[in-house]
Amino acid sequence: MIGIIFWICTYIILYIYLGYPLIITILAGIRPMPSEYAPIQPSVTLIISAYNEENNIAEKLNNTLSLDYPKEKLQILVVADGSDDRTVAITESFANMDIELIYEPTRRGKMAAINHAILFARHEVVVFSDANNYYQKDTIKELVKPFSDPTIGGVSGSKRIIKGDGVLGSVEGIYWQYEAFIKAQETRLFTCTSVSGEIFAIRRRLFNPPPVSVINDDFFIMLEVIKQGYRVVYASSAYSFERVSPTEGDEIVRRTRIISGRFQAMIMVNPLIFLRKPILLWQIISHKYLRPLLPFAMLGALLTNLLAIMYPSSVPISLIHLSNPFNWLFLTLQGLFYLIAWLGNNIKGTGLLIKVLYLPTYLVNSNLAALFGFYKYIIGGQTVMWKRAKRYH
Repeated sequence: MIGIIFWICTYIILYIYLGYPLIITILAGIRPMPSEYAPIQPSVTLIISAYNEENNIAEKLNNTLSLDYPKEKLQILVVADGSDDRTVAITESFANMDIELIYEPTRRGKMAAINHAILFARHEVVVFSDANNYYQKDTIKELVKPFSDPTIGGVSGSKRIIKGDGVLGSVEGIYWQYEAFIKAQETRLFTCTSVSGEIFAIRRRLFNPPPVSVINDDFFIMLEVIKQGYRVVYASSAYSFERVSPTEGDEIVRRTRIISGRFQAMIMVNPLIFLRKPILLWQIISHKYLRPLLPFAMLGALLTNLLAIMYPSSVPISLIHLSNPFNWLFLTLQGLFYLIAWLGNNIKGTGLLIKVLYLPTYLVNSNLAALFGFYKYIIGGQTVMWKRAKRYH
């Protein structure tokens, strides 16, 4: 039994990281390549959520004003509810450049701010953005192209990490390339089940205000679009750039909030509402609902491996039962993995070898954050009033 539990945990880990991407790539490859989207220029409202972003908001607004999109078709809204630094004053200095400010001194969280801002959106497409990410000049043009297809209700752009922020930035960039690959395959198969909230566009008429208690606003907005019978797709040529967290600790804090929101979503949204769409149901469970369970599978694999050492199976040389020598072999491999992860947190450098060795560190830190997120959700310690994540400037 110990060996069976070990292999179940190992299967979950391998399926989430490798199995699902492989299967969806094979299934997507069976379908014909989608045709090119027609170039369109719908009217767009860009909503920039900014809480205490005095260090970033001016650069963000200058970047937004430089976008290559018809000015008469682009409404720029900054929602800064609850900000008590210079974010509001700096935004007001852009008023003569057609930057609109929505501000309430009471802070109720990002979802409440978005629900408030959407009431002032005048145009047919709404793009959600943050204050600490920056768009390429043609980002809006590329982001809205898929809306030429009437079956598409939402579009997620490509999140890129700005280079030069050390090994954490490099590995974070690799992770988002991995996510981008999965989104591209999901798009080709049917629909995306994951979006980047800082570069996400929807048809305004499809917006249904989620509860203000929601932590992960982008996931709920995406699901509302899909529930109404529309597809959400990935636009690989619509780029959003941002800096990584300055330290591993800051990154864990950021991911803790995200995963806490993921557990909230798992409780609030029953995936069985998509029972009539089995492929979509499989995508959502595989990509979104199993990911937060990874740390439990990792702990399960380690603990059962230790138990297989303490209470060795009587079945001789059985891989399935994890008897000797396989119990020692897999414990050694796990030990090496966690040793490398520990070294990655304590050895600094920028070389290729350091980056490769840092991958286990990144995976362990991410799943440690998932455990913290689960704990925060259970005790109710993660609210919509989050502490703004630190970023490089």
